[in-house]
Amino acid sequence: MVDRDGYRPNVGIILTNAKNQVFWGKRIRQDSWQFPQGGIQHGETPEQAMYRELHEEVGLHPSHVKILGRTREWMRYDVPQHWVRRECRSNYKGQKQIWFLLRLVGRDCDVSLRASGHPEFDAWRWNDYWVEMGGVIEFKRDVYRMALNELVRYLPQFKNSPCCDMAKKLANGY
Repeated sequence: MVDRDGYRPNVGIILTNAKNQVFWGKRIRQDSWQFPQGGIQHGETPEQAMYRELHEEVGLHPSHVKILGRTREWMRYDVPQHWVRRECRSNYKGQKQIWFLLRLVGRDCDVSLRASGHPEFDAWRWNDYWVEMGGVIEFKRDVYRMALNELVRYLPQFKNSPCCDMAKKLANGY
């Protein structure tokens, strides 16, 4: 399902632990890391899609997480033409995403990358919230930065911490 502007509706998930570290998944058989994300199916709300994608990609159920916040507006990124299937090139530009910030209230052992028959990740790790984006595929980096910047307000004890200023500047490309 692509909207009239050529963007596929999608959700992105920033999963945090009690230390405000974020979950990064390593794309299967690739050397790139990303947050869980996926398309919104016809008839689904962004929240329903988020829970479905969370289970499919990370194996977590709603009882394992708490929603801390979500982005106010859609965030878009364009997919380079050479990444788009030839039959879709005429009307597909990229993704538009609503991002959710979640807190893991379960345990690390609740994470299961093999919860679905089509795993997206073959490894995962916790990283600092303001991590360098070098491992993220280039065309997604700006949206990741925008989502992290908007959602940090839901972590007020972290947002105001002076020790993170340099890390935030690095993550934002300064």
